Amino acid sequence: MYNLTAVGYNGRDGPPKKILIAFSYTEQPSQEGGKELVHFPLPTSSSKKLFNFALLRIHFFHFGSQIEDSDMGISCDDVVLIQTGKTPDEPSVVTINCPDKAGLGCDLCRVILEFGLSITKGDFSTDGRWCYIVLWVVPTPNLRQVDWESLKTRLSSYCPSCAFPVYFNQQSTIPSPSPVYLLKFWYLDRKGLLHDVTKVLCELELVIQRVKAMPTPDGKVLDLFFVTDCMELLHTKQRRDDICEHLIAALGDYWITCELQLAGPEYESSQGCSSLAPAIADELFGYELSDSEACLQALSPDMRAREKASITVDNSLSPAHTLLHIECVDQKGLFYDILRTSKDYNIRIAHGRFSSNVEGFRKMDLFIQQTDGEKVVDPESQIALCSRLKEDMIHPVRVIIANRGPDTELLVANPVELSGKGRPRVFYDVTLALKVLGIFIFSAEIVRHLTLVRQWEVYRFRLDDSREFPLASSRARSKIVDRVRRNLMGW
Repeated sequence: MYNLTAVGYNGRDGPPKKILIAFSYTEQPSQEGGKELVHFPLPTSSSKKLFNFALLRIHFFHFGSQIEDSDMGISCDDVVLIQTGKTPDEPSVVTINCPDKAGLGCDLCRVILEFGLSITKGDFSTDGRWCYIVLWVVPTPNLRQVDWESLKTRLSSYCPSCAFPVYFNQQSTIPSPSPVYLLKFWYLDRKGLLHDVTKVLCELELVIQRVKAMPTPDGKVLDLFFVTDCMELLHTKQRRDDICEHLIAALGDYWITCELQLAGPEYESSQGCSSLAPAIADELFGYELSDSEACLQALSPDMRAREKASITVDNSLSPAHTLLHIECVDQKGLFYDILRTSKDYNIRIAHGRFSSNVEGFRKMDLFIQQTDGEKVVDPESQIALCSRLKEDMIHPVRVIIANRGPDTELLVANPVELSGKGRPRVFYDVTLALKVLGIFIFSAEIVRHLTLVRQWEVYRFRLDDSREFPLASSRARSKIVDRVRRNLMGW
């Protein structure tokens, strides 16, 4: 048995700045128990929610047994707190306080990226059982509005549940995959319509898994979007009808038909990895980063200056953790890329701090451990980890233009997580860049490609020639690659 009491103090004329929590416990009801005092510093906006978290953490760490939210007054509304900025330029603050699990930081950053938000600053810590994460986020320039309640719901869904028993040393659970649906969409073709469709799907919280966009000789286009629903509501007729209505409204007179149904064998047949021509695969995946970073894939001079990153490994500052000090150019999805690589390498980040952007550069300090709880001391392991981190920070996406028979093809590739998930909003960013340039997309598809090292998600766009961008010109191709990369990196 145990009892907990709390008294606020150090708050003369306002809310308490600290809470003194006293709790006693006994192995059996008849035994005399010990007592402990725990001090919790609180912000001036402290509330019952924060006190409930303090009680939950004491129980969690000292007893390691199950606890119900009904017993403690804990609800999932308390796991994720969002304080929106008072002005459009002021960052919103997202706070997550929950039991920890492997890869949680990567999952949360992916959700934030899916919502079209950029992380301006971050701070998080964990002891392997409980984590506390604070992220400052701002919308990307092309984002009209943010559904903060939906974001809170999505972030909460990745946190170990508070609505069910919590156990000490909780293990990471792998959620069952969402069912894949096929959106079949006919419309009259015009430049930029593929992006308009993609934009609606992103706003409706649909994740594009595969795409085939196929024009017909009579000026029509058949789009096949294989999608999953972040809201898990596609099994309802209302949700399916709502999606079709939004698409019809966005396309207006260009719309012909819209169908949405559970995907059949056609999706399973597209699950296999595609085969790229060896020369194209070598150009897209075959190079390794060197200190000179010779291969920059048709970057403009000012973008070459951005292709720099440094990582310092220090095992002297902490007896239990290895410190990674990272300096690199700021870009969209940077924190996701770092945490994704750490997750794939089974690296635990006990504490991390991402500083604000200073003249386009960021500094990060990560205190890490291996899965066995030891520091990273082996030189080969250090080199392998730093090499992969550097590669994924400098080239999180690969962009080239190549010939495909008589046609010209834009190829964009990004690594796939070991969980099988690809990078969010790539199709959105690429189609937006091509729409801005006024380049007509003849056809498009998303496939997977397997190399000796890892799996990649490859976006293939067959482009139409134009007077502004003659695709036979190397200068025009470089401009297209440059614009697409800028969109993907947020530059």
